[in-house]
Amino acid sequence: MSHYIMIRRLRGPAILLLIGGLALLDQIGVIHHFWGWFWPLLLIMLGVFMLAERAALAAEGGYPLWPYPAQPYPGSTPGGVPPSPPAESSATVSASSQEFEKSSQGGQL
Repeated sequence: MSHYIMIRRLRGPAILLLIGGLALLDQIGVIHHFWGWFWPLLLIMLGVFMLAERAALAAEGGYPLWPYPAQPYPGSTPGGVPPSPPAESSATVSASSQEFEKSSQGGQL
């Protein structure tokens, strides 16, 4: 597994551990004002994770074409180029000139 993916997957559990650890310290009486500690530590932790992700990507050779290396979107083509639509299809349907004449004269279609 890529180090980049592993770091991204650890972000959520790390936030839950931060909340649980600070709540426990607040219940014990070691710290006061749980939310006053949470926001600065959360921002520091997210910054550390962002730096670790960037370092992992640099070590692996740069940014992948897709969100996760070796996991392309279903229906995508290699190289990240979307398939071109068929040349003959059209989203519009043309009306005949008789239909325009009837509608301009007040007749029903």
